[in-house]
Amino acid sequence: MKALFIGGTGNISTPLSSFAIENGVDLYHLNRGNRPAIPGVTNIVADVNNHDQVKSALKNQKWDAVVNWIAYTPEDIERDAELFEGATNQYIFISSASAYQKPPVNHIITESTPLRNPVWEYSRNKIACEDLLVKLYRERGFPMTIVRPSHTYYSVIPVSLGGWEEFTVIDRMRKGLPIVVHGDGTSLWTMTHASDFARGFLGLMNNPNAVGEAFHITSDEVLTWNRIYEAVAQAAGGVANIVHIPSGVIADYADKHNYPSVRGTLLGDKSHCAIFDNSKIKRFVPGFLATIPFATGIRQTIEWFDAVPARKVVKEETHQFLDGLIQTYHNK
Repeated sequence: MKALFIGGTGNISTPLSSFAIENGVDLYHLNRGNRPAIPGVTNIVADVNNHDQVKSALKNQKWDAVVNWIAYTPEDIERDAELFEGATNQYIFISSASAYQKPPVNHIITESTPLRNPVWEYSRNKIACEDLLVKLYRERGFPMTIVRPSHTYYSVIPVSLGGWEEFTVIDRMRKGLPIVVHGDGTSLWTMTHASDFARGFLGLMNNPNAVGEAFHITSDEVLTWNRIYEAVAQAAGGVANIVHIPSGVIADYADKHNYPSVRGTLLGDKSHCAIFDNSKIKRFVPGFLATIPFATGIRQTIEWFDAVPARKVVKEETHQFLDGLIQTYHNK
């Protein structure tokens, strides 16, 4: 299989790239070359937003599968349709499980769950991209497949505040400082390790049965947010000194104090339960099963951060935000 990843060096796509190479994929990355190359990948250095540069870099190549990891708006889809229509057997768009109906009507999410997110613009843009791809498939036969990752981690700390590419929440846990969990911490959530995601995703690539279809690929393990934070603290060798604060209060405080908005990520996603029915991906990719428990995966992630001190970015502004949020909430 000859495949092109637009992007390809991110949190989800890096393990997938390595897994694809291990399984004999002739893999190319198209990106600006700002991150270290992955062994075995052929790198094409170009800015996907520079049409002439990309056309020249691709040199009319043909692909079995093209995956865009960094498409966010319908304009990105229109650009890609022009670039790859007739040049690939399959175009895979990376959407988001946050596009699923918020607030949910049913506690189990399937691929037929309606797409609607009135709170988060990011999710609405992903929905608009999906709508356009469905139109292109129906009217022109553009060979699209849609994949909706949920909370997938490998090189990020997958918590709501003080994590992701930051190490601040781990720093607080190791110092015994209080950490904030949205709501009462009892809502249910799904964490998926990127290596598990990769096994399901690779089975969709260059799979003619997947064309025209949409999928999510997640773990079947369901955890409360309290348990997620406890597992992170245990893996970090710290303490989960949890303070529960309503999601709306957190979002209002962030907006009032000019902290990067968390309204979309909380009220438009993490404050709701997310439990997924993975029957569809298992039908299309026989044998797929997520096997990495969160307690194991997050320990590996924290070890990855600890291995290189420069990765452990602790932000004073986040410390100040959390301390101020906790003090303000307690003083009410």
